[in-house]
Amino acid sequence: MESRDTEVQQQPRVSSDDEKHVGQVPGTDHVDLQDSATAKIKNPLAHLSNEQVIKDVEEFAKENGFQDLTGLLVRGALVAKDPPAFESVPDLTEPEKEAIRNEVLHKWRQPKSLYFTIILCSIGAAVQGWDQTGSNGANLSFPDALGIPVSSTVDGQPNPEAARNQWYQGLINAGPYIASAFLGCWCSDPLNKYFGRRGTIFVSAVFCFLAPIGSAVAQTWEQLLVTRLLLGIGMGCKGSTVPIFSAENAPASIRGALVMSWQMWTAFGIFLGTCANLAVKDTGSISWRLQFGSALIPALPLLIGVYFCPESPRWYIKNGQYRKAFRSLKRLRNTELQAARDTYYIFAQLRMEASLVSKNSNYVSRFIQLFTIPRVRRATLASFTVMIAQQMCGINIIAFYSSTVFEQAGASVTESLLASWGFGLVNFVFAWPAIWTIDTFGRRSLLLFTFPQMAWTLLAAGLCYLIPESNTAHLGLVALFIYLVG
Repeated sequence: MESRDTEVQQQPRVSSDDEKHVGQVPGTDHVDLQDSATAKIKNPLAHLSNEQVIKDVEEFAKENGFQDLTGLLVRGALVAKDPPAFESVPDLTEPEKEAIRNEVLHKWRQPKSLYFTIILCSIGAAVQGWDQTGSNGANLSFPDALGIPVSSTVDGQPNPEAARNQWYQGLINAGPYIASAFLGCWCSDPLNKYFGRRGTIFVSAVFCFLAPIGSAVAQTWEQLLVTRLLLGIGMGCKGSTVPIFSAENAPASIRGALVMSWQMWTAFGIFLGTCANLAVKDTGSISWRLQFGSALIPALPLLIGVYFCPESPRWYIKNGQYRKAFRSLKRLRNTELQAARDTYYIFAQLRMEASLVSKNSNYVSRFIQLFTIPRVRRATLASFTVMIAQQMCGINIIAFYSSTVFEQAGASVTESLLASWGFGLVNFVFAWPAIWTIDTFGRRSLLLFTFPQMAWTLLAAGLCYLIPESNTAHLGLVALFIYLVG
């Protein structure tokens, strides 16, 4: 995965055009990737004089067919060299100066193409959430429909295969994440390399669109499992790519907010999935098929809309397609000056990164570097710990099984689906405070505060099952603590 700030990336895939400049980048010998705690490349232009920047831009323009835009690139590079002093750059027009000021004063004044990209990335996150909750309501009926009843009795008779069938049900529910962990996420790297961000999202959207259709028409539990595994491939590729695509297209002033919004829109997708489960509850024996199949709804606009978005300019530059990168940035920025500035700045960043890492980097070597380079190993450990904790904190139990939990607490099918809808709503609504407070309290502080709260509320929800079912507090307290988990 790729960082969107100026941290050194350990695995850049640079074009042959980038490599031409590797030996010409001064000021990189002080960055020690092995021992540095931060190993950050600060502004790669800051240590250069104006004359050096102008000379380098002219060479870049000549080598890459930008002769007609040399003056624009020079002005953009000088702005990038010292952003606070942009007013002193000669020949800037007043509209250009105003656009640069607005990056700080009115940072959400962005072009329509960028907002379209933001909306599409939000839909990608919602697909992730909806895919999770499709099985939530379907769990109430699909085991019986496919001949794997999980209840202890069937037609008043003991069900000796209940325990085995519960494993089958769990495997079907876990299928998307199994496929995502072992295949989908790992496929994202080569797919991104060869097909770009849009191509990878398109491929993943195909899986996310067709797999729910397959789930809806499955005739056996084995067929349903296969479709769920295929869904997981799409989820893994998409979840690994959409945040990067969003970050690489966004200007620095709003990049952090957009990346953080992924979980919020995933929660929105969970809520929409519970709405769909509730909407089709009275359709009889096909309700579970519609609940599984409804997940194709958000995948369709993602599938259709992705190629209407500009491709990642960073991906274009990594692959030596500088003109295409500039065209993308013209759609994503308010002025050509900003597009020219970011084109050259991204090029300068990647060139410096290329001078600091092995030119023979490949998939295996990049994976090994996660554990052999000290600073990357520490980052890997932190990421591993947070991500594992996020998945094992119990939220997925509720996302997949809340309807079953409420039914076993004594609720009817309708009441169970309605209570699950309430959980989806609470989960989405309380994602907003996290977005507002994360920069105030920090990510670590929020995690340290919320994980213990989830632990005791889940424990309390479980202990509420000890209350006799005849007591009206039984179901109410189970629902209360599950909502507190959300």
